[in-house]
This record gives sequence, structure tokens and C-alpha cells, in this order.
Amino acid sequence: MSTSLFPVIQRVPRRDAEPVVKWAGGKARLVPQLTPLFPDTWGRYYEPFLGGAAMFLALQPGGAVLADINPDLVTLYQVIQEDVDALITDLGRHRYEKNYYYAVRAQDPARLSRVQRASRTLYLNRTCFNGLYRVNRRGEFNVPFGRYTNPTIVAPDRLRAVSAALDGCTVACVDYATATATAGPGDLVYFDPPYFPLTRTSNFTSYTKGAFGPDDQRRLAEAFDDLTRRGVACVQSNSDTPFIRDLYAHHRIDTVTAHRAISRDPATRGTVTEVVIRNY
Repeated sequence: MSTSLFPVIQRVPRRDAEPVVKWAGGKARLVPQLTPLFPDTWGRYYEPFLGGAAMFLALQPGGAVLADINPDLVTLYQVIQEDVDALITDLGRHRYEKNYYYAVRAQDPARLSRVQRASRTLYLNRTCFNGLYRVNRRGEFNVPFGRYTNPTIVAPDRLRAVSAALDGCTVACVDYATATATAGPGDLVYFDPPYFPLTRTSNFTSYTKGAFGPDDQRRLAEAFDDLTRRGVACVQSNSDTPFIRDLYAHHRIDTVTAHRAISRDPATRGTVTEVVIRNY
């Protein structure tokens, strides 16, 4: 890769930080396998499918461009970044109780303040079934109440650590094409899109009102190639399927071993391989 348009940023985390949301397909357990595959240095870091943000928090590159198309998730990260103490205070009013959970779930996020909306998102995530984020066709969160012994709703130290990691970063509710539009030579983009399903019954992409089907995967591959031509280093995680391998056959493909606990198809639970696609 050619010289970056931005100062080279080393992988030196400013303080320990771990994901604050439970997220299907989150990379927290895969970080030790993934980080050796990343470049040693880069210019600006982009992560347009932010999700649980495990890779970003492991790398903690200053001035990163972070994005997701889930508005509730993006609002949560923006509030953590800008007003973490107010969020911690508001989270303190929530309680782990079934009827209360459904009352909070029934709230219209549009009628809440930004802090209240972020607090609601995190509360539901920490107390819903399996930590899933799923919405119906109207975009309404519809995951049932989870059964836990004593779920952690407020984790002040962790929230403040994530807030520190987000300092100086851009966090936006935009799609991957918009998020990476300014990426230039020497920059790094990490893609962690909704995975292509291993089987017809294992498809789960309802993080937003839309879905991420085969045509979306093809468009993402075209964007990956376009960034490659622009001199941008790209890494992508996806399912280990012939369809994905064919799409990226002209790039370098490695495999990592992952554990999947969330799937409607028992055949896709347990240990599976995932691909890591690189253009370098």
C-alpha cells in the first residue's frame, strides 16, 4: 500500500475496553485470531458494520470512522461518546423485571431523549433473550424477555472505557458505501457484514428493517474491489461458504474457528470455520 493520507496510527490501546452490547456475530472471542491478520500500521481506520465493536475496541485506533445502519445502536455509541455519565445515571433507574421489560420494549424511541433512547437500547440488550437484536417489518424491537440470574445493566467502568476509546472518532448512521467514501491509500477498512447463511434455515439478518441477501453480498464484493483499486487495505469476516469464496476468489482467504450459539438450525451451532478475506 502507498503512503497514507493520514498519520500512521499504531495499535496501542489507550485503556482496556470491552464491548458493552451483546451482539450476534460479535468478534470478542475471535480477536486473538483476527488481530495477527491485520496490518501492523495504517492511516485511518474504518469499520462500517460496527455491531458490538469488538475489533475496534481491541485495536482502538484514534480518529476512526465507525458506522452502522442500526439507528438505535448508533445513538447508543454516540451517547457513550458524548455523555456517558448521563447514560450511566439513566441506566440506574432500570430494573430486571418481566413486566417492566415489556413496558420499556413497548416505548416509542422517537418520543425519548437521546440519553433515554440509548439507555433503553442497552437495557433491552442486557435483559432480552440471548442478547439478540431483532426487529419486525415495522422496525420495532420484538425480542422476548430473557431469563438470567442477575444480569448486569449498569457497568460504569466499562462504559467509561468505551467512551475514552471513542474519543475523536466519527460515529454515524450510514451504510458502508457512505462510511468508506473518504478512505484513501494506506487506510484500513474492516467489514463485518451480516453473514451469508450456511444453510437455508440459518439465515438471520434482521438487525434492521431490511435484510442482507445475496445481491447485497455481491454489491459488497464490488465495493471491496473498488477500495482495493483505490489503495485501501481491506479485511472482511464472513461465513465459510462456496458462494463467499467464489465472490472473493481473487483475494487472499484465511480461515478462523468460531463458536456459534445463536442459530435456528442446530446443524450450524457449535464450532464452525469463518473466512477472513484480505486484499493484501
